[in-house]
Amino acid sequence: MRRNLRGQRIVITRARHQAEELAGPLREAGAEPILLPVIGIAPPDDKSALVHAAEHADAYDWIIFTSANAIAAFVAELPDTGQWFNPRIATIGPATREVAEEYGFHVELTPEKYVAESLAEAFRAHPLDGKRILIPSAAVTRDVVPNELRKRGADVDVVTAYQNVIPHEAPHQANKIFQEPLPDWVTFASSSAVDHLAALVDADLLKQIKIASIGPATSATIESHGLNVTSEALKHTIPGLIEAMRNY
Repeated sequence: MRRNLRGQRIVITRARHQAEELAGPLREAGAEPILLPVIGIAPPDDKSALVHAAEHADAYDWIIFTSANAIAAFVAELPDTGQWFNPRIATIGPATREVAEEYGFHVELTPEKYVAESLAEAFRAHPLDGKRILIPSAAVTRDVVPNELRKRGADVDVVTAYQNVIPHEAPHQANKIFQEPLPDWVTFASSSAVDHLAALVDADLLKQIKIASIGPATSATIESHGLNVTSEALKHTIPGLIEAMRNY
């Protein structure tokens, strides 16, 4: 059944600078978005590995970007953007691809499905034995892609480009939001958002609210906290997340 979102109070847990991508379409659909950024983007405790990788970017055959935040952090450390063209570029999904292209990268590889397993599978068409691959990523990330590429003979460097932290105002905001009447939905676009909100809000409260997930990895994290996924996006994008709430 397709549901109208008009009047639905929907919590957005994305980082503040990314929240409007979801909030805007929800307002247009008549919903009431409630911004609760539980993710803040901070530089790594030690940037030396990221700086070294950026300075020697031309030594890599491939660079894989799995988030817009990783792209921004990596580009910030490039000594002279636009002067190196050796590495081929892969991204995990269309949103990340769009950001990469905005920075001037020519993206050669984006899988049809926007999950780590599909990205690793997409590389099967490319010989990787002896190839050097760089993955700038969050401080805590899944090992699916690097492990699969190493099995195929690639030399993979994973460097911390940024870390996800809980914003200092988030506990107070969460306490105000999760009072009666409770919101209708909570949306999650990453596993980090799930972990952070679960640290702030009692699971018994979250069990009373419909939960929308952007994809299977995020859903697995939701379930690991003893929560149920009401609806999961078929396309692992923000429009897909909205459609999942309409169609649950």
